[in-house]
Amino acid sequence: MPSVNRAVELLKRGQPIYYGGAGELSYEKGVEASGRWEDYLIVEMEHGLFDLPNLKAFMAGLVDAGPTSGGHLTPCIIVTLPTNGTSEAVMRANAWMVKQLLALGVHGLLLCHAETPGAVRAFVEAARYPFQARGVGDGLGVGQRGSGGQGFAAGTWGLDVQDYVEKADVWPLNSDGELMLGLKIENQRALANVEESLAVPGIAFAEWGPGDMGMSFGYPDRHDPPYPPEMIDARAAVLAACKANGVAFLDGVKPDNVTDKIDEGVMVSGCSQEAAEIGKRHTGR
Repeated sequence: MPSVNRAVELLKRGQPIYYGGAGELSYEKGVEASGRWEDYLIVEMEHGLFDLPNLKAFMAGLVDAGPTSGGHLTPCIIVTLPTNGTSEAVMRANAWMVKQLLALGVHGLLLCHAETPGAVRAFVEAARYPFQARGVGDGLGVGQRGSGGQGFAAGTWGLDVQDYVEKADVWPLNSDGELMLGLKIENQRALANVEESLAVPGIAFAEWGPGDMGMSFGYPDRHDPPYPPEMIDARAAVLAACKANGVAFLDGVKPDNVTDKIDEGVMVSGCSQEAAEIGKRHTGR
């Protein structure tokens, strides 16, 4: 069966990936986005509208305009969740967001303020069907995603329903999975638990969220460097935890630092096309 998720395909090959914002959601914008250069597009719903109807139209536009130049039916789409990963109870109460978004055929989700390992476990479990057994009893409980929402999602992936439910599992826990789950370790509470949170099976990538991390240290606006020592240490701690747990580290790059950051271990980057092309040449892509 061909790969569905371009981002997963590249990470499996050890290649860094590059993303950009999806922008406005509509059918017409989905048609336009089918030709984008990025390896995945992020739909920002943390601070933006939780706009399911227009996201569904956007996904339909991607399908109708596909396939992409890389041969995939649509670009990889990852959505930032509105809820925070404050606690297991908060994540379980908001697990409906996970199932609603996955039913629209998106390829991944990003949990902001992932503060506790309990919240991370609940996040992963919410994204999985209960028949997927990898990791269950070894850091995870049974999957909580139910049957009934897979029809539209299967069409968005270009699969029949049975193939979809087999492929719609979390990578890299399931080596054949096509879903990417990510975490933002972006405040001091999350930082204190980063090693345990990133050890939860089923997480593909994580970032340190400098804007919010800076606020948690008392800085109103330290999204961009230069960073104070405590923020430099926070980034280093998240990078180290990612490496220890086989999780791809996300950080911003620019044309003048992309090669150094790749050599350091950055595997996921929001950046310009110019920076991405320099990075691709550096890794022989």
